[in-house]
Amino acid sequence: MVKRVGVLTSGGDAPGMNAAIRAVIRAGIINGLRMYAIFEGYKGLIDDDIIEVDRTFVSEILMRGGTILRSARLKEFKEEAYQLKAIEILKSHKIDALVVIGGDGTYRGGLDLAKHGINVIGIPATIDNDIASSDFTIGFDTCLNTIVQSVDKLRDTTSSHQRCSIIEVMGNTNGDLALYGGTACGVDLILSPEYNPPMEEVINKLRHIRMNRARHALVLVSEKLIPDLEGFASEIRQKTGFDTRVEVLGRLQRGGSPSASDRVLAARLGVKAIDLLLEGKSGHAVGIVNNQITSFPFEQALTMKKKSGIELINVISTLK
Repeated sequence: MVKRVGVLTSGGDAPGMNAAIRAVIRAGIINGLRMYAIFEGYKGLIDDDIIEVDRTFVSEILMRGGTILRSARLKEFKEEAYQLKAIEILKSHKIDALVVIGGDGTYRGGLDLAKHGINVIGIPATIDNDIASSDFTIGFDTCLNTIVQSVDKLRDTTSSHQRCSIIEVMGNTNGDLALYGGTACGVDLILSPEYNPPMEEVINKLRHIRMNRARHALVLVSEKLIPDLEGFASEIRQKTGFDTRVEVLGRLQRGGSPSASDRVLAARLGVKAIDLLLEGKSGHAVGIVNNQITSFPFEQALTMKKKSGIELINVISTLK
């Protein structure tokens, strides 16, 4: 029977992580568990940066972005010596379970600990929405809203100066932020891992826009898709006549108070994580599929294929 539970956040921060921390700690306490905060992810676990907390520890954090537990990446954690050190630290606090909040790297660390006998549950929190075992991850909706607000503002100046704006958004190797953001903003062209047409097709489309439909254009691009954005913009400038500018939204996409949707998702997933531990389950990642809270073994969650959002390309093409 699980009695003491630690919670940590790892990897890139995402709005709603604090809401998930709050849900896990309060759900644990209401069920009679002793709860522990682990600061700076797996690095803090190795460094024994751990304190026992009560429900007041998570007061007034629901609306805050980032993570009060702070976050860090520890590449060395994939080495067994580091995992054994972590287990030693956990045992010194008599912590017999962990809830790890983050993305696929966080899940891999949790899986390694689970293989060594620690009870571990993972919660998906990443703005990239690249965890295939959950339709949506904590932080995605807030980030998406930030992108929409930013693109709407860029549209004002782009149209005023009759420009073509190339707007890069995050997403790592997943195109959901570009696909959903582009659809929500009604941009002229979305370039993502799921849809990456040849340069000739991009040029022809922008020429058509300039000559026949509008005097400005918005192009949303997933990060890492085009290594040289300035060169890309230069070619568009030369071949279409558009005054073309590059706008990289960058890390501002990670910040801000979490949306209502992310807060509710975090609450549901946090409670589910504690429920699984009380049921004696370990090595699972919680998620939301078809609006139902569920869970999958880490091994399955890490190997599942993400559903393609390519249908959104067809939607925006139809509406343009």
